[in-house]
Amino acid sequence: MKILVLNGSPKGAYSVTLQTIKYLEILHPEHTFEVLNVGQKIKSLEKDFSPAKEAVQAADLLIFSYPVYTFIAPCQLHRFIELLKASGLDLTGKFATQLSTSKHFYDVTAHRYVQDNIQDMGMKYIRGLSADMDDLTTDQGRKEAENFFGFVCWSIENDAYESAPASLPAPAHRPVAVPAAADTAKTGDVVIITDCRPEDKQLASMIERFQAVLSRRSRVVNIREYPFKGGCLGCFNCAVDGKCIYKDGFDDFLRENLQTGEAMVYAFSISDHSMGSVFKMYDDRQFCNGHRTVTMGMPLGYLISGDYSREFNLQMIVEGRAEVGHNFLAGVATDEKDPDGEIDRLAQTLSYSLDKGYVPPQNFYGIGGMKIFRDLIWTMQGMMRADHKFYKSHGQYDFPQKNRGRMMAMYLVGAMLANPKIKSKMGNKMNEGMLMPYKKAMEIAEKRMKNK
Repeated sequence: MKILVLNGSPKGAYSVTLQTIKYLEILHPEHTFEVLNVGQKIKSLEKDFSPAKEAVQAADLLIFSYPVYTFIAPCQLHRFIELLKASGLDLTGKFATQLSTSKHFYDVTAHRYVQDNIQDMGMKYIRGLSADMDDLTTDQGRKEAENFFGFVCWSIENDAYESAPASLPAPAHRPVAVPAAADTAKTGDVVIITDCRPEDKQLASMIERFQAVLSRRSRVVNIREYPFKGGCLGCFNCAVDGKCIYKDGFDDFLRENLQTGEAMVYAFSISDHSMGSVFKMYDDRQFCNGHRTVTMGMPLGYLISGDYSREFNLQMIVEGRAEVGHNFLAGVATDEKDPDGEIDRLAQTLSYSLDKGYVPPQNFYGIGGMKIFRDLIWTMQGMMRADHKFYKSHGQYDFPQKNRGRMMAMYLVGAMLANPKIKSKMGNKMNEGMLMPYKKAMEIAEKRMKNK
């Protein structure tokens, strides 16, 4: 086969993910591997896409190779996918798969994003490989890579691939009514971050209505107008002191103009199953904050134009981002059915959360994601010094082995349950014992009611 590797890493030949491709290339000299460094050369491909177009057209198999950045693929690969879809190439029936490396932090959403776009273009998608960054250095990891490629070859030989999901009926999008802004003076600072273009009239109307009905002062920051020098390079220059290698000032702009607000609202039109490459660049460049949840406690909201109800993967990303950052997701207002009502409810809920300081506990998306980061930063604390300092000062090193008292108590309970005689005499004592710590909470509630 002629295999084209679309290397989405901005590091080009120095990509960790690409090493797995090179390993497979050595083991399979019967196939021709060509690597196109689309992440590293995205600016030149924006000017002239013909080299990529010819290589894609000639390939029997496409492998999207990339590191996972901020829930999805790097913004450079986002942009390449946009260019590929706009190229006019008919890729119907061509086989495609993907290979990523990460620490498995939301690799599922990254893979689904790439899969959805592959299937948009009519290609035959073969389930990809999500590897740990260190997997290739282990016997098990190398075996898994070999088995993955064997599965890809078998799938092509047998014309086996994952069918694209059935298309759902598109919702009826409603126009947005923009009321006059209230005359009363507003206080506060809600930052609305958008990539709205002049032609995005619907999104602009959604933003205008939200500002009009919101009881607090708000300001709009259009990141499309920011002079980004480029997307995150994954260079770790910011690991020690949080300073980005780019000299475009975004790290200071982020900290001094955006994160100083009391709440953030993201406003965008859905593009290629995501927020689009401009927003992805904004997300990736926030790596100057490392893995630090610097906005925890801040409410978030979304104004989304597009078929959000059909974008299940994007829904997971939106919720996951809020949960990992320990932000209250005040709502997602779309223009599908009742945009006016949804925008008004988002404004009311956001105001309530700010007035009451409402921050609910994290769910699985947040707790699971942060445990991955906790272990990663603990291991890499020598390099990621800013992250380590933050995690230490915020009590985020909540390793279970620290709970020695609870562990010893569980040994005692386990020993009792393992003894048939003791177990038979316990009766309902186990359930009563489990509820004992909660009696104090009831006593506190009763005391508060008496003191009212």
